[in-house]
Amino acid sequence: MTPALDTLSAREARRLAIAAQGLDRARRSGNASRARVQAAVERLGVLQLDAVNVVARTQYLVLFARLGPFDRDHLHRLAGPRGPLFEYWGHMASVQPVALHPLLRWRMDRGGSYGERPAHASRVATWAREHADYIDSVLTEVAERGPLSAAMLNEPRRRDGEWWGRRSVGRQALEHLFERGQLAAWRTPSFERIYDLPERTLPAEVLATPTPTAEDAQRALLGLAADALGVATTRDLADYFRIRTAEATSGVHELVEAGELIRVDVEGWPEPGYVRPGVAPTRRRRRHATLLSPFDSLIWDRSRTERLFGFTYRIEIYTPAAQRRYGYYVLPVLLGDQLVGRLDLKADRQLGALRVLASHAEQGVDPDEAAVAIASELETMATWLGTGRIVVTDRGDLAPALASAVEHRSRR
Repeated sequence: MTPALDTLSAREARRLAIAAQGLDRARRSGNASRARVQAAVERLGVLQLDAVNVVARTQYLVLFARLGPFDRDHLHRLAGPRGPLFEYWGHMASVQPVALHPLLRWRMDRGGSYGERPAHASRVATWAREHADYIDSVLTEVAERGPLSAAMLNEPRRRDGEWWGRRSVGRQALEHLFERGQLAAWRTPSFERIYDLPERTLPAEVLATPTPTAEDAQRALLGLAADALGVATTRDLADYFRIRTAEATSGVHELVEAGELIRVDVEGWPEPGYVRPGVAPTRRRRRHATLLSPFDSLIWDRSRTERLFGFTYRIEIYTPAAQRRYGYYVLPVLLGDQLVGRLDLKADRQLGALRVLASHAEQGVDPDEAAVAIASELETMATWLGTGRIVVTDRGDLAPALASAVEHRSRR
C-alpha cells in the first residue's frame, strides 16, 4: 500500500502533474486509434478548443502531444451527434465526455460562460429580453430545420461592433440558446459550429440522468480536476473547470473531510496542495521531447506553470510583432520533467514545410542535447501534418544546434 504523502519536493510535484496529464509515458507506435483518442480526452476530463491554425488547432496538438500521430477525423466523430464527447463550456470552449453533461447543468442554469461575469451577464440578459420573440423563433427554426449553422438561419447578416455585437442577431440567439443548454452543438472540420436540439445530439441516457445540485456537481468536477492535475492548490482545482474559487473552497474542504483529497505541502508553493489518496511520483518513461500547445491543460494556467516549472510563459498572438520576445505562436518544449525551451512554429502548407521561426533554450539547458530530442519530435510532427521538410531559421539561441540536429536527421 502506498504511504500517505504529506510533503512533496518541487520535482515530485512536477512528476505528479506530468503523469496525471498522460505525458510521462512512451507513446505507442503507429497512428492512434479512435478508442485511444477517446481515452485521452476522458483522462484529461476536458479538451480546450481554439480556432488558431498556425500549426494545427490546439485540440489536435494536445492529443498529438500524448498520442503521436492520429487521424483528426477521430475527434470530429467522437464529438459529433450521439458521440461520447460533447462541446460546452468546461474550461473555456471545450469538448468533454458526455458523462459530464449533468455536472455542467448548473452552469447552463446560470447562463453559461458569461454567467460568471456579472457585468456581461447583465448586458446579455437585457439583450435577451429585448429579443425574446426572435430567440424563440430561432429555437423553433432549429427544431423544424436543424441541424443548422448560423449562416443557414433566416437572419444570418453580420453586424458592426466588438465581439458579441459583431455577430449576427441569429448567431447571438444560437449562442444564447447553446449557453443555456437549450441547444447542443458540434464542429465541422472547418471549425464551424453546428446547432441542434439536445435530444437529437446527445445520447438519451445522458439526458435522462438526474441533475445533481450545483454543490454536488462542482465537488465531482473538483475531484476530476484533481485526477487530471496530479497535485493542485484550491485555485488550480477551481480553474480546471472554471468554478468560482469561493465555491471551490468549500468543495475541496468537503473532499478532504471525506478522505477523497489529501492536503500536502509542496516545496516552493505559498499555498497547500491537494492530491488523491494513494498517488505517488513515478520516474519518467518518456524519453522524447514533447511540443505543447499554448492551450495544453498542463500549462494553460500560467501562474501554475511558473510554480511547477519555473517557466514564465505568455502567448504573444495579440502583442505587436515588434514587441514580441519569442514569437507569434510559441510551443513550450517538455523534456523529462522540465520545460527546456520554446519554439515559434508555423505549418507552411503552401511551401510544404514545418517552419521553426524562432527557437530558444531555457537557462541552464544543454542546447545540443535538447536539439537532438526536439529534432526527432519535429520530424514526427511534420510527417503527421503532411508538411514534409523542416526549416529552421536562425532566430534564437537554440537555432544553431537545432538546425544542425534537423540536418543530421534528414541525411539518414
